[in-house]
Amino acid sequence: MLILLCTAQLIVILDISAVNVALPSLSTDLGIGRGDLEWTITTYSLLFGSLLLLGGRAADLLGRRRVFLAGLALFTGASAAAALAPTAAALYAARAGQGIGAALLSPAALSIVTTAFTGAARARALAVWGAVAGAGAAIGVLLGGVLTDVIDWRAIFYVNLPIGAVVAVGVLRAVRRDPAPPRFAGLDLRGALVAIASLGALLYALGGASDAGWGSARTLGFGGAGLAGLALFVALERRTARPLVRLGALADRAVGGGAALMLLASAVLFGAFLLTSIYLQEVLRATPLEAGLEFLPIAVATAVGAHGAGHLVRRHGVRATMALAFALAATGMALMSTVAPSGSYLADVLPWMLVAGAGFLVAAGIAGAGLVLALLVLPAAGRFLPRLREAPQAVTMH
Repeated sequence: MLILLCTAQLIVILDISAVNVALPSLSTDLGIGRGDLEWTITTYSLLFGSLLLLGGRAADLLGRRRVFLAGLALFTGASAAAALAPTAAALYAARAGQGIGAALLSPAALSIVTTAFTGAARARALAVWGAVAGAGAAIGVLLGGVLTDVIDWRAIFYVNLPIGAVVAVGVLRAVRRDPAPPRFAGLDLRGALVAIASLGALLYALGGASDAGWGSARTLGFGGAGLAGLALFVALERRTARPLVRLGALADRAVGGGAALMLLASAVLFGAFLLTSIYLQEVLRATPLEAGLEFLPIAVATAVGAHGAGHLVRRHGVRATMALAFALAATGMALMSTVAPSGSYLADVLPWMLVAGAGFLVAAGIAGAGLVLALLVLPAAGRFLPRLREAPQAVTMH
């Protein structure tokens, strides 16, 4: 069962990192302009990130196995649509479908793991889960390069079909049926839809600002609508009996600060991945396979950073270690800013990968640990603990 669930989580991670390497190829094939290329990643990650909390809530109320299988079916079907996409718009729509499916299956799978295992077995299962998630980025860039170079970029999506079918059959046999009937009250669909629409409008404004102009009607209109929507989301969540986000928790410095730092680190790191993939293939003329191999050092650096974070915290404390992590990340980004059209991989790209990769993963690891610590230990979060018995997955995702 653990192998099946971790495999499902792996393909969710792969479809972020693997597509990065294939971007120049699919851009040429579908005629996607450089200004719109990021939407191949954004449509997936926007729906995935925005709906994770709803996915966790759905697993609690509708049944973990039901939600997992529904998410897997949607993710696999959308993968087929992405592989067959004739236009950029069709690809974006398919990627959005993948994001929705991933947001359903990922928290449901984690919930099954946390409830199926107990004691030391649960700790080992969660360690395997975390290792698979961490290795997915490294495997993804290499697999994306191999499939794109040897077959075609569409193979990145086709490979999800047999994997999804095997996982579905295995889960039907290995995971027991949900004992309770589905309960739809308390899903907070309204809050989820407002959040998605608001973030989508804001990202659309930011993504097109360089072409339309920062003072254009499009940028100001969609940007203002996005900000107004987020304000509406806050107001709705404050008035909802069972909100997706308990906003009071963000007032705690460990929770709110950890979330803000993870957002910052992830935004910069994923942006760097996107730009570097294009630079390696369009400027340095690397093949997709070569680009995939050239991304592996950052995976090694991130693994070293994640491993070293715990040791540094025990010896020097959270604040000093976090300062060091972001200093390394800033140094890596400074090195990246010096890359020129006449640069080379060894002299220009590799240094920032090694330095920034270690820094970002140390920071993300500490920020994530701070969120967990705040929710489980700090007095400010104590009011959430009674809910652990009725909705363990929802509390975990929060």
